[in-house]
Amino acid sequence: MFNPFEPGFTDDPYPTYRRMRETDPVHEHPFGLWILTGYEEVAQVLRSDLSVDVGRVTSGAFREQSDELASSGLDVLTLSMLDRDPPDHTRLRSLVAKVFTPRKVSALEPEVTELVDAALDEIAEAGRADLVPALAFPLPFTVISRMLGMPPTDSERVRELSGLLVRSLEPVNGPEMLASIAEAGVEMTAIIRELIAWKRKRPANDLLSSLIMAEHEGSRLTDDELVAQVTLLYVAGHETTVNLIANGVVALLRAPEQLAMLRERPDLADNAVEEFLRYDSPVQQTRRVTTRPYTVRDREIPPGTFVVAALASANRDENYWGPDADRLRIDRDNARAHVSFSVGRHHCLGSALARLEGRVAIERLVRRFPGLAPDGEVEWNGRINLRGPERLPISV
Repeated sequence: MFNPFEPGFTDDPYPTYRRMRETDPVHEHPFGLWILTGYEEVAQVLRSDLSVDVGRVTSGAFREQSDELASSGLDVLTLSMLDRDPPDHTRLRSLVAKVFTPRKVSALEPEVTELVDAALDEIAEAGRADLVPALAFPLPFTVISRMLGMPPTDSERVRELSGLLVRSLEPVNGPEMLASIAEAGVEMTAIIRELIAWKRKRPANDLLSSLIMAEHEGSRLTDDELVAQVTLLYVAGHETTVNLIANGVVALLRAPEQLAMLRERPDLADNAVEEFLRYDSPVQQTRRVTTRPYTVRDREIPPGTFVVAALASANRDENYWGPDADRLRIDRDNARAHVSFSVGRHHCLGSALARLEGRVAIERLVRRFPGLAPDGEVEWNGRINLRGPERLPISV
């Protein structure tokens, strides 16, 4: 049985995923869900027309968890495009996409570079650092805050709240955690509503002003929809990139020959980011809900069932990637075929921004510090889904 709570799983889940691919790649779990771990099976379900709305689960632990979160007043957050099916998803994504274009993201590179260099200056002066609070967290947090046009906020409190909110993406949460998530959601929603009201009075050339004004076929975001999209961008817009940067640096430190190659071959920087995304996915799992009987490998999953697509496992599937799937190789030809940003209609809208931030941060860190080395043990954040280092001590 798949047990993500066994000791050591969140430090290194990959041996467990390997066993599942070898023994039961379409796994029916007693909690009332199914888990897919092979690349082809995961890609198939991501490209399918199945639902992302957990409210359509008919029974089991996820039905109960969804009902509990909804009853806590957090139903407004389920209006984000992450949780909606067409036609709502189509409309919401079209509105956000209008102000989240590759051209606008590309124009951010000088600003991202300036922020990275400032952080590296402080690390150089100290000689050592915990890379998570020194670079991996503040970079994407600052970028998304500036993109949205947010006024100065208590960034430490927002980080605490977002850290709790992303726990709602975990496969299972206990009653105490669900209560904490609900409290965090209420507080974060209130903060976002205040920010939106502030921005309505002070419109500017920024993402939040554009979202307020954006139209799609004569339709604008409702107030609740606006809160949900901004919360999604504010939280997911930095939490996942923290993991991309930190996971990528951990991978390089544990593969010195790849670290040396990246220094010698800066032309590999873009492909290296794809390999970091494949090798240790910032988001380890995503979900779908069956709306009809769904067949995978001759097994039929009944309608109304919660299905976990194990992105991290698919990204290490030897049947697709070959015998070196568990090895970091920054010159891997097909690294971009990873499923870390999902595929199909729910492909991550912020993928271009994450790639930009990951590339600039890691490439400049590696080039700036030829003596980059571990300065203690990595401490993982204990999450099953948005898994990454909580603490990453380095010396330079």
